[in-house]
Amino acid sequence: MLGYWLGHGLAIAIGLSLGLLGGGGSVLALPVLVYVMGIPTKVAIAMTLVIVGSVSLLAAIPQWRRGYVNLRLALVFGSATMLGAYLGARLAALPLITDTVQLLLFASTMMIAAFLMIRRQQRSTPPELMPPEVTLESQLYRPPACKYCWLWLPTEGLGVGLLTGLVGVGGGFAIVPALVLLGKIPMRQAIGTSLLIIAANSVAGVWGYLGTVTLDPRLTLTLTLAAALGSLLGSYWGQRVSTQKLQQAFGYFLIAIASVVILKTLLSPPQGSSRDVPRSSTAAVLRASDPTGAGHYKKATPVLSKRA
Repeated sequence: MLGYWLGHGLAIAIGLSLGLLGGGGSVLALPVLVYVMGIPTKVAIAMTLVIVGSVSLLAAIPQWRRGYVNLRLALVFGSATMLGAYLGARLAALPLITDTVQLLLFASTMMIAAFLMIRRQQRSTPPELMPPEVTLESQLYRPPACKYCWLWLPTEGLGVGLLTGLVGVGGGFAIVPALVLLGKIPMRQAIGTSLLIIAANSVAGVWGYLGTVTLDPRLTLTLTLAAALGSLLGSYWGQRVSTQKLQQAFGYFLIAIASVVILKTLLSPPQGSSRDVPRSSTAAVLRASDPTGAGHYKKATPVLSKRA
């Protein structure tokens, strides 16, 4: 019961970080679901996609109203990422992709996102000290040398989508630079467009997990609402506080969390990982009966397909 309420409190904190920082907080969802609420890794990844996708869509609506969503680039990049997210989710069902593999890949992705966040903040200059001819985009990202670099958008989108489907990360840390450098759009428009792309990725990823895991609808809904509430609060406070130093501190916090995930995964591998599932079957993950409504999960006996 304690894990249930603590998980919802942390979901609000995740949404709060998303609203304050504009990204990065979504990577905290998986550790909360796995280590605080005791949900199996593959189920937690599918739930993370629902939570991240819903909050991203909610955040994309005001961005679209302000004109900060480029629908053309969202279609080009998003189509590739959706395909990648679906394929990544299907790959996660293979016996080779165990819970340990997914958690280590997730922690590595978290490390990369954290280092990029810290690096961007160290390279940036406060807006009030920035010369008029210098833009935030030119300061953070170097323009590509090739003329038709935008053709790489679908390729990178496919890679980001695969990562989304495999480990449940939104991929904003890779999407925003790609849209700025390859799509040649302003930073604000790239952020707004990335929110729509992340929402679309999440839908495709969840679709790919259908038939592999079974989600608790009530628990998924309450966690999503908690994260959405935190996101709204973060957006409100984010307009009143300076987030430059906060982003750098959050980057170091992500490195610490990723280190804990790696150590815990290596020293104490998840029980009932996909390596225990026969190659001819798909693991059926069902919700255990819980009178408290906490929504804890347990691994059920694999369901073998009957052949005629």
